[in-house]
Amino acid sequence: MQNEYEIKKEICDIGKRIYNRNMVAANDGNISVKLSDNEFLCTPTGVSKGFMTPEYICKVDAQGNVIQANGNFKPSSEIKMHMRVYQERPDVRSVVHAHPVYATSFAIAGIPLTQPIMPEAVIALGCVPIAKYGRPSTMEIPDAVSEYVQHFDAVLLENHGALTYSDSLLAAYLKMESVEFYAQLLYQSRMLGGPKEFTPQQVEDLYEIRRQFGMKGRHPANLCPNAKEGKPSCHTCGGGCHGDDKKSAVSADVVAEITKKVLEQLGR
Repeated sequence: MQNEYEIKKEICDIGKRIYNRNMVAANDGNISVKLSDNEFLCTPTGVSKGFMTPEYICKVDAQGNVIQANGNFKPSSEIKMHMRVYQERPDVRSVVHAHPVYATSFAIAGIPLTQPIMPEAVIALGCVPIAKYGRPSTMEIPDAVSEYVQHFDAVLLENHGALTYSDSLLAAYLKMESVEFYAQLLYQSRMLGGPKEFTPQQVEDLYEIRRQFGMKGRHPANLCPNAKEGKPSCHTCGGGCHGDDKKSAVSADVVAEITKKVLEQLGR
Protein backbone atom coordinates (compact mmCIF):
# COMPACT_ATOMS: atom_id res chain seq x y z
CA MET A 1 0.00 0.00 0.00
CA GLN A 2 1.11 3.57 -0.67
CA ASN A 3 1.97 5.71 2.29
CA GLU A 4 0.52 9.19 2.63
CA TYR A 5 3.55 10.95 1.16
CA GLU A 6 3.51 8.70 -1.93
CA ILE A 7 -0.18 9.51 -2.46
CA LYS A 8 0.62 13.23 -2.25
CA LYS A 9 3.32 12.74 -4.89
CA GLU A 10 0.82 10.91 -7.12
CA ILE A 11 -1.69 13.75 -6.74
CA CYS A 12 1.01 16.19 -7.87
CA ASP A 13 1.87 13.95 -10.84
CA ILE A 14 -1.77 13.73 -11.92
CA GLY A 15 -2.07 17.49 -11.48
CA LYS A 16 0.84 17.97 -13.91
CA ARG A 17 -0.76 15.61 -16.40
CA ILE A 18 -4.07 17.48 -16.26
CA TYR A 19 -2.29 20.81 -16.68
CA ASN A 20 -0.02 19.61 -19.50
CA ARG A 21 -2.95 18.10 -21.39
CA ASN A 22 -4.75 21.46 -21.42
CA MET A 23 -7.53 20.17 -19.16
CA VAL A 24 -7.19 23.15 -16.83
CA ALA A 25 -5.96 26.74 -17.07
CA ALA A 26 -4.27 28.83 -14.39
CA ASN A 27 -5.48 27.58 -10.97
CA ASP A 28 -8.52 25.63 -12.19
CA GLY A 29 -9.45 22.08 -11.23
CA ASN A 30 -9.12 19.99 -8.08
CA ILE A 31 -8.20 16.45 -7.03
CA SER A 32 -8.90 14.41 -3.90
CA VAL A 33 -8.09 10.96 -2.53
CA LYS A 34 -9.83 9.07 0.26
CA LEU A 35 -7.49 7.75 2.97
CA SER A 36 -10.16 6.56 5.40
CA ASP A 37 -13.79 7.30 6.24
CA ASN A 38 -12.75 10.57 7.88
CA GLU A 39 -9.45 11.48 6.21
CA PHE A 40 -9.02 12.83 2.71
CA LEU A 41 -6.15 14.45 0.82
CA CYS A 42 -7.00 17.28 -1.56
CA THR A 43 -5.39 19.93 -3.70
CA PRO A 44 -5.31 23.49 -2.35
CA THR A 45 -7.27 26.42 -3.71
CA GLY A 46 -5.57 29.16 -5.70
CA VAL A 47 -2.70 27.00 -6.94
CA SER A 48 -1.88 25.77 -10.45
CA LYS A 49 -2.25 22.01 -10.63
CA GLY A 50 0.79 21.87 -12.89
CA PHE A 51 3.24 23.21 -10.31
CA MET A 52 2.36 21.44 -7.07
CA THR A 53 4.74 19.61 -4.74
CA PRO A 54 3.70 17.25 -1.90
CA GLU A 55 3.77 19.95 0.79
CA TYR A 56 0.97 21.77 -1.08
CA ILE A 57 -1.52 18.96 -0.43
CA CYS A 58 -4.07 19.45 2.37
CA LYS A 59 -5.78 16.89 4.60
CA VAL A 60 -9.46 17.31 5.53
CA ASP A 61 -12.16 15.37 7.34
CA ALA A 62 -15.47 14.12 5.92
CA GLN A 63 -17.03 17.57 6.40
CA GLY A 64 -14.20 19.29 4.56
CA ASN A 65 -12.67 20.75 7.73
CA VAL A 66 -8.89 21.11 7.74
CA ILE A 67 -6.95 18.42 9.58
CA GLN A 68 -3.56 19.47 8.25
CA ALA A 69 -2.34 22.17 5.84
CA ASN A 70 1.05 23.81 5.43
CA GLY A 71 1.61 27.56 5.37
CA ASN A 72 -1.19 29.53 3.77
CA PHE A 73 -2.57 26.59 1.78
CA LYS A 74 -6.31 26.01 2.09
CA PRO A 75 -8.40 23.09 0.73
CA SER A 76 -10.09 23.47 -2.63
CA SER A 77 -13.26 25.54 -2.49
CA GLU A 78 -14.99 22.69 -4.36
CA ILE A 79 -14.33 20.13 -1.61
CA LYS A 80 -18.09 19.96 -0.91
CA MET A 81 -18.62 18.44 -4.36
CA HIS A 82 -15.96 15.80 -3.70
CA MET A 83 -17.41 14.92 -0.30
CA ARG A 84 -20.87 14.40 -1.77
CA VAL A 85 -19.43 11.82 -4.18
CA TYR A 86 -17.63 9.98 -1.35
CA GLN A 87 -20.76 10.12 0.79
CA GLU A 88 -22.97 8.53 -1.85
CA ARG A 89 -20.44 6.16 -3.40
CA PRO A 90 -18.49 4.12 -0.78
CA ASP A 91 -16.62 2.39 -3.62
CA VAL A 92 -15.01 5.65 -4.75
CA ARG A 93 -11.46 6.39 -3.56
CA SER A 94 -10.63 9.41 -5.70
CA VAL A 95 -12.35 12.35 -7.42
CA VAL A 96 -11.00 14.52 -10.24
CA HIS A 97 -12.52 17.79 -11.45
CA ALA A 98 -11.17 19.59 -14.53
CA HIS A 99 -12.16 21.81 -17.46
CA PRO A 100 -11.12 19.82 -20.56
CA VAL A 101 -11.78 21.94 -23.64
CA TYR A 102 -14.04 19.68 -25.71
CA ALA A 103 -15.98 18.13 -22.83
CA THR A 104 -16.50 21.53 -21.24
CA SER A 105 -17.68 22.90 -24.58
CA PHE A 106 -20.40 20.25 -24.66
CA ALA A 107 -21.28 21.15 -21.06
CA ILE A 108 -21.53 24.82 -22.05
CA ALA A 109 -23.70 23.94 -25.05
CA GLY A 110 -25.94 21.75 -22.88
CA ILE A 111 -25.26 18.54 -24.80
CA PRO A 112 -24.68 15.30 -22.84
CA LEU A 113 -22.21 12.73 -24.15
CA THR A 114 -24.61 9.90 -24.92
CA GLN A 115 -24.06 8.97 -28.56
CA PRO A 116 -22.61 5.44 -28.99
CA ILE A 117 -19.82 6.02 -31.50
CA MET A 118 -16.87 3.83 -30.49
CA PRO A 119 -16.56 0.51 -28.60
CA GLU A 120 -14.08 1.73 -25.98
CA ALA A 121 -16.31 4.61 -24.89
CA VAL A 122 -19.43 2.46 -24.71
CA ILE A 123 -17.71 -0.34 -22.78
CA ALA A 124 -15.45 1.57 -20.41
CA LEU A 125 -17.13 4.94 -19.94
CA GLY A 126 -20.80 4.60 -20.68
CA CYS A 127 -22.80 7.81 -20.91
CA VAL A 128 -21.87 11.17 -19.47
CA PRO A 129 -24.92 13.19 -18.38
CA ILE A 130 -25.04 16.90 -17.53
CA ALA A 131 -25.69 18.07 -13.97
CA LYS A 132 -27.60 21.34 -13.71
CA TYR A 133 -25.60 24.52 -13.24
CA GLY A 134 -24.62 25.48 -9.71
CA ARG A 135 -22.58 28.33 -8.30
CA PRO A 136 -18.98 27.25 -7.57
CA SER A 137 -18.11 26.50 -3.92
CA THR A 138 -21.80 26.33 -2.90
CA MET A 139 -23.99 23.32 -2.13
CA GLU A 140 -25.75 23.83 -5.47
CA ILE A 141 -23.13 21.78 -7.33
CA PRO A 142 -23.10 18.82 -4.90
CA ASP A 143 -26.90 18.78 -5.00
CA ALA A 144 -26.91 18.81 -8.81
CA VAL A 145 -24.26 16.09 -9.07
CA SER A 146 -26.08 13.94 -6.53
CA GLU A 147 -28.77 13.11 -9.09
CA TYR A 148 -26.26 11.18 -11.22
CA VAL A 149 -23.58 9.84 -8.86
CA GLN A 150 -25.33 6.51 -8.27
CA HIS A 151 -25.74 5.77 -11.99
CA PHE A 152 -22.62 7.13 -13.72
CA ASP A 153 -18.85 7.41 -13.15
CA ALA A 154 -18.49 10.70 -15.03
CA VAL A 155 -20.63 13.84 -15.12
CA LEU A 156 -20.49 17.08 -17.07
CA LEU A 157 -21.17 20.20 -15.02
CA GLU A 158 -23.35 22.62 -16.94
CA ASN A 159 -21.36 25.73 -18.00
CA HIS A 160 -18.49 24.57 -15.80
CA GLY A 161 -16.47 21.43 -16.57
CA ALA A 162 -16.32 17.70 -15.90
CA LEU A 163 -16.19 15.41 -12.87
CA THR A 164 -14.87 11.83 -12.77
CA TYR A 165 -14.42 9.41 -9.87
CA SER A 166 -13.28 5.83 -9.37
CA ASP A 167 -11.65 3.33 -7.00
CA SER A 168 -8.17 4.81 -7.48
CA LEU A 169 -6.64 8.15 -8.42
CA LEU A 170 -5.20 6.79 -11.66
CA ALA A 171 -8.56 5.31 -12.66
CA ALA A 172 -10.38 8.58 -11.90
CA TYR A 173 -7.84 10.51 -13.98
CA LEU A 174 -8.04 8.05 -16.89
CA LYS A 175 -11.81 8.49 -16.92
CA MET A 176 -11.24 12.22 -17.36
CA GLU A 177 -8.95 11.46 -20.32
CA SER A 178 -11.64 9.19 -21.77
CA VAL A 179 -14.36 11.82 -21.37
CA GLU A 180 -12.27 14.41 -23.20
CA PHE A 181 -11.25 11.99 -25.98
CA TYR A 182 -14.88 10.92 -26.45
CA ALA A 183 -16.01 14.56 -26.59
CA GLN A 184 -13.33 15.47 -29.12
CA LEU A 185 -14.20 12.54 -31.38
CA LEU A 186 -17.89 13.34 -31.17
CA TYR A 187 -17.26 17.01 -31.96
CA GLN A 188 -14.98 16.29 -34.91
CA SER A 189 -17.24 13.60 -36.38
CA ARG A 190 -20.11 16.08 -36.28
CA MET A 191 -17.96 18.52 -38.24
CA LEU A 192 -17.62 15.80 -40.89
CA GLY A 193 -21.37 15.42 -41.29
CA GLY A 194 -22.36 13.44 -38.23
CA PRO A 195 -21.18 10.21 -36.58
CA LYS A 196 -22.47 6.79 -37.54
CA GLU A 197 -23.93 5.47 -34.31
CA PHE A 198 -24.13 1.86 -33.18
CA THR A 199 -27.52 0.21 -33.37
CA PRO A 200 -29.32 -0.65 -30.10
CA GLN A 201 -28.31 -4.31 -30.60
CA GLN A 202 -24.67 -3.36 -31.14
CA VAL A 203 -24.81 -1.29 -27.96
CA GLU A 204 -26.25 -4.23 -26.04
CA ASP A 205 -23.52 -6.49 -27.44
CA LEU A 206 -20.91 -4.07 -26.09
CA TYR A 207 -22.70 -3.95 -22.74
CA GLU A 208 -22.44 -7.73 -22.60
CA ILE A 209 -18.70 -7.54 -23.23
CA ARG A 210 -18.40 -5.20 -20.25
CA ARG A 211 -20.40 -7.61 -18.08
CA GLN A 212 -18.14 -10.48 -19.09
CA PHE A 213 -15.07 -8.41 -18.19
CA GLY A 214 -16.55 -7.81 -14.75
CA MET A 215 -15.57 -4.15 -14.88
CA LYS A 216 -16.10 -2.06 -11.74
CA GLY A 217 -18.07 1.15 -11.37
CA ARG A 218 -21.53 2.31 -12.39
CA HIS A 219 -22.52 1.91 -16.03
CA PRO A 220 -25.69 1.62 -18.17
CA ALA A 221 -24.80 -2.02 -18.75
CA ASN A 222 -25.56 -2.76 -15.12
CA LEU A 223 -27.59 0.15 -13.82
CA CYS A 224 -29.44 2.34 -16.29
CA PRO A 225 -32.12 4.64 -14.83
CA ASN A 226 -33.93 4.73 -18.16
CA ALA A 227 -33.94 0.96 -18.64
CA LYS A 228 -35.31 0.46 -15.13
CA GLU A 229 -38.30 2.56 -16.19
CA GLY A 230 -38.79 0.59 -19.40
CA LYS A 231 -37.27 3.31 -21.59
CA PRO A 232 -34.46 3.01 -24.16
CA SER A 233 -30.96 2.67 -22.71
CA CYS A 234 -28.90 5.77 -21.92
CA HIS A 235 -27.07 5.47 -25.22
CA THR A 236 -30.34 5.75 -27.13
CA CYS A 237 -32.31 8.00 -24.80
CA GLY A 238 -32.29 11.03 -27.08
CA GLY A 239 -30.61 13.25 -24.51
CA GLY A 240 -32.62 12.18 -21.50
CA CYS A 241 -29.40 12.16 -19.47
CA HIS A 242 -29.62 15.95 -19.28
CA GLY A 243 -31.14 17.35 -16.13
CA ASP A 244 -33.48 19.50 -18.22
CA ASP A 245 -34.32 16.68 -20.64
CA LYS A 246 -32.80 18.53 -23.57
CA LYS A 247 -32.53 16.53 -26.76
CA SER A 248 -29.20 15.40 -28.14
CA ALA A 249 -30.13 16.20 -31.70
CA VAL A 250 -27.98 19.13 -32.74
CA SER A 251 -28.89 21.86 -35.20
CA ALA A 252 -26.40 23.66 -37.42
CA ASP A 253 -26.65 26.69 -35.13
CA VAL A 254 -25.66 24.62 -32.10
CA VAL A 255 -22.74 23.03 -33.97
CA ALA A 256 -21.57 26.51 -34.98
CA GLU A 257 -21.80 27.67 -31.37
CA ILE A 258 -19.75 24.69 -30.14
CA THR A 259 -17.14 25.43 -32.80
CA LYS A 260 -16.91 29.04 -31.66
CA LYS A 261 -16.50 28.09 -28.00
CA VAL A 262 -13.89 25.40 -28.70
CA LEU A 263 -11.81 27.78 -30.82
CA GLU A 264 -12.10 30.48 -28.14
CA GLN A 265 -10.77 28.10 -25.47
CA LEU A 266 -7.98 27.00 -27.79
CA GLY A 267 -7.02 30.65 -28.22
CA ARG A 268 -7.63 30.74 -31.96
